Amino acid sequence: MSDKDKQPLAAPASPEPGVETADAALKHIVDGFLRFHHEVFPEQEELFKKLATAQRPRAMFIACADSRIVPELITQSSPGDLFVTRNVGNVVPPYGQMNGGVSTAIEYAVLALGVHHIIICGHSDCGAMRAVLNPDSLEKMPTVKAWLRHAEVAKTMVQDNCNCSNESESMHILTEENVIAQLQHLRTHPSVASRMANGQLFIHGWVYNIETSQIKAYDADQGCFLPLDGSHPIPVATPKARF
Repeated sequence: MSDKDKQPLAAPASPEPGVETADAALKHIVDGFLRFHHEVFPEQEELFKKLATAQRPRAMFIACADSRIVPELITQSSPGDLFVTRNVGNVVPPYGQMNGGVSTAIEYAVLALGVHHIIICGHSDCGAMRAVLNPDSLEKMPTVKAWLRHAEVAKTMVQDNCNCSNESESMHILTEENVIAQLQHLRTHPSVASRMANGQLFIHGWVYNIETSQIKAYDADQGCFLPLDGSHPIPVATPKARF
């Protein structure tokens, strides 16, 4: 072995001041698990025993993978309440185009778990929506770029119909239009279409504001997003049942 081969590997670059190291980040996560295991779990042991052999979630929640969006926290739900699937841009591919994780989860939630509600939830300051507006930013992320083609209809809607004055306004409208587009894609799934037609399944489109915690929900009858504030009937995006 040459002297060159014996030289130690270069030390990793020092983190920027105030930036958490990789080791510290992992320790924080593990410490959180240990607190759950020793403190939280014992207080809810009966619940987890009940959940150990079965689940009956109240709804399926399709959300963005953004780390700031925590469906269970936002809705104050307990383990077993939500069947959650998350991806970049809270996308639902149309049925038949891609038999991937989202389509599989939808089919399982509807047919195996019998959920009565599917909620698609977008959010403010969404990096995926910003990338849709600025596709050049995705040149080194080809899989993300391909995935976000499912949001192309929303982008076209904004470009053709919104006289937005700046990117902030475009982002706001695009986020709402993307939720509507994914609701339309959701309706192409046979299990969803059938259960909606006979009144067993209801679909919802929400947009969550990170800064204010407010949610606006899409009302299909009025064709707009309305506040989810408890003072009015809950807006729904479900067409009328036919059977």
